[in-house]
Amino acid sequence: MIHPLFRLIASQPQMLTDHLEAYAELVGQEVGTIATQWKRRALMLAIAAACIVLALIFTGVALLLWAAIPTSDMPAPWGLIAVPGVLIVAAVALVFAAKASSTAAKAFEKVRQQLAADAAMLREVNAS
Repeated sequence: MIHPLFRLIASQPQMLTDHLEAYAELVGQEVGTIATQWKRRALMLAIAAACIVLALIFTGVALLLWAAIPTSDMPAPWGLIAVPGVLIVAAVALVFAAKASSTAAKAFEKVRQQLAADAAMLREVNAS
């Protein structure tokens, strides 16, 4: 006795090609979604790195100003700490946002669900 799946492939090959095209489209959508998320995460991490570099530069400038000018003569000495501090806070926030946006666990979930549905359908066909 021929398996019902082989009989279906032999009698209606267009059905199999339509199903494979749907899988290809689904995988393409998932890859596009993952690529967009990776790009967004890479951009956030790049901006965080730039913030850290700028914070280091401004910290060096603040130390030079603090060493060269007496704090009593400075109009806003709090700026020596505030400017690099804001950049460091922004960098930390961006790193946490990039880690939170990581969706590696949800990658290709729709494809897994579709494969599970197809496997269940094949088990039903085998059982009958």
